[in-house]
Amino acid sequence: MAHGCAAEWDVRKVGAVVSVLARVGTPPGRLPVVGHGLRWLQDPLAVLGSLAECGDLARLQLGPLDLVMVCSAELTRQVLLDDRTFDREGVLAKRVSQVMGEGGLITATRATHRHRRRLTQPVFHRSRLPGYARTMTAQASVTTAGWRDGQTLDVMAEMLGMTTAVAVETLFSGSADDAIQRQAKADFGLIMEGAYRRILLPPLLFRVPRPRKRRFDQAMVRLQRTVDAWVADTRASGARRPDLLSALVASSEADNGLTDREALPGLTDREVAVLAMEFLGAGAETTASVLAWSLHLLGGHPTVSARLWEEVDSVLNGASAELKHLPQLVMTTRVVMEAMRLYPPGWTLFRGVTRQVTLGGHVLPAGTAIACSPYVLHRREDVFDAPDRFHPERWNPEACEQPDRHAFIPFGDGARKCIGEEYGLTEAVLALATIAGRWQLEPVPGAEVRAAAATVLRPRSLPMRAFTRARR
Repeated sequence: MAHGCAAEWDVRKVGAVVSVLARVGTPPGRLPVVGHGLRWLQDPLAVLGSLAECGDLARLQLGPLDLVMVCSAELTRQVLLDDRTFDREGVLAKRVSQVMGEGGLITATRATHRHRRRLTQPVFHRSRLPGYARTMTAQASVTTAGWRDGQTLDVMAEMLGMTTAVAVETLFSGSADDAIQRQAKADFGLIMEGAYRRILLPPLLFRVPRPRKRRFDQAMVRLQRTVDAWVADTRASGARRPDLLSALVASSEADNGLTDREALPGLTDREVAVLAMEFLGAGAETTASVLAWSLHLLGGHPTVSARLWEEVDSVLNGASAELKHLPQLVMTTRVVMEAMRLYPPGWTLFRGVTRQVTLGGHVLPAGTAIACSPYVLHRREDVFDAPDRFHPERWNPEACEQPDRHAFIPFGDGARKCIGEEYGLTEAVLALATIAGRWQLEPVPGAEVRAAAATVLRPRSLPMRAFTRARR
């Protein structure tokens, strides 16, 4: 009887959601069965660009999933700041857990997210940033040292290789020999290629044993075992290395360095391992995409490039960028900020409605799948002047009025704002300044640069030609 009642409630809930969504505007291009899903995978930015004509809310059909897209600044703020009503629940959250594992921050519901975030905050304490920055600088120098004058590079692949090396080193320094770390990097790359499709598409599609599926499954199992072993070894040895994993293990001890009244139960080894894999993914792909888009935009705007070169030549004097240079790398920081505005790495932020709520004049029942899009928000004319224009100077507070802090959300907003924001921004600025100090990257004539529907908003490929440049 209990099972029958639960099934009846689920059917009624789904029916209520569909009934409500029927009154929300739908962008063009919906096909039978797959809805907007095929277009979403082929050209996600075109789908997002078509939402404006639907108003503040839009309905997307992604295969069997109906999704409410939030398009206005005010409603986006409402959703992201109210994590009690708009929580990490529903079909998409379950699929992320199935693919990436349970126990991390990404899929944690409100009930567990605060606990885990408090335990992991010491991992990204500002006092650790100098050590991380040295690794960032070293890897940027190693990557660019391998380039040849006139060489055509896949910039996205180069940036991902560099940021993955940084993430592995800052996470697991000294935890394994070079061969195991190389295998971990390769496994991580395979997982990132296939994770988004597994999360978004119906699970039935991935039950057929194909070579790509086997490679993905093998990489996931191998990487999980590797990280599990590193976590166990770190905890058992008691060693406290200057890396993220050691900080995670240390912060998960029972007393957490807090008072008896505040003390939190420590994380299990499995939770530490899932968090480590999340940080690996976020630390690598997010920063790589920001750098790739920054270099792509600079390649098409020589005037901005000239100003950037002038700054890095003056500040660095031919050296690699270090943490001490950050305050002086003003133009470099503005270029990174503008790249994140135009191509925010976290381009869709998924939530689930936990209780009936009125949003944008529509009553949404519990169970509604909902998403906010920083990409859509950052290109609204009522939020940013000339929103499609690459204009780093808009981040100069002396020249332009700055947007509301809730309207620029490349790292999300509210209680779930990315915990590694400072880490990622520091790496992007140091790497971009180091690259610009030594190289000029130009677009390959005729090459089409398109965004990929992936865990972050990244170019499918980004061919550019690299030329050495003489220091001014």
